[in-house]
Amino acid sequence: MSHTPHELAEEFPDKIDAMSALKQSDAHFARLADEYHEINRAVHRAETNIEPLEELAEVDLRKKRAALKDEIWGILSKA
Repeated sequence: MSHTPHELAEEFPDKIDAMSALKQSDAHFARLADEYHEINRAVHRAETNIEPLEELAEVDLRKKRAALKDEIWGILSKA
């Protein structure tokens, strides 16, 4: 599979160490990061027509990804 855009390391390149530490020490953050990863991959598969979705379903996934990213950023900005 090709490179998947919007990975957390790309979105927050200056927070890679903090993300790694939080994944180990904060179960909530680890769950959010895992969920973001799963949804991001699903969006990528839909966008590349590997697993096409109806437009509204794809938009819903993008909204969920954005909400997770915001929540993850909220935690990272306080770390």
